[in-house]
Amino acid sequence: MHTTLRNLFVAALAAGLIPHEAAFAQSAGCAISRDADARQVLSCPGGVKVTAEAGASFRLTDRNRDGSPDSASLRRKAILVDVDSSQHTGGFQVVTPQAIAAVRGTRWAVDVVGGKTSVLVVGGSVAVRRPAGEPVVLSPGEGVDVTSSTEPLVVRRWPAPRVAALLARLGQ
Repeated sequence: MHTTLRNLFVAALAAGLIPHEAAFAQSAGCAISRDADARQVLSCPGGVKVTAEAGASFRLTDRNRDGSPDSASLRRKAILVDVDSSQHTGGFQVVTPQAIAAVRGTRWAVDVVGGKTSVLVVGGSVAVRRPAGEPVVLSPGEGVDVTSSTEPLVVRRWPAPRVAALLARLGQ
């Protein structure tokens, strides 16, 4: 019986009847909702909330197996991460092909388009680095664009239209 249910689930996942991100997030104990623009909102144990742009390709992971995700792998489009440090211990990181953004408790957006990762801090602070490189620390309103080059990362205060455009894609 267990094998039959598992095979049905795998077949539904493969056929696209169950979005991969939704299936993975549910297994991590997150409640999932969708808004009118097909954005996913994942409310997870331990004070982690992830809002994903429609069509975003991402996966949540609970590396330390404490019942709360502590990492997201993002391959395409944008997510907004809100980590409540009073509930979540051990930090949270978003890993993209170009960058690793890590925090203890804050709110920030990460966007992957083409060969570039952009990180914007809404509240708190975020350390951003290439997989092999020195980190920069972003404060609210600051962002960084990360490519695969070896040039130093440059922190900039993002202009209001750029901030508004990214946050609008995330329903903010």
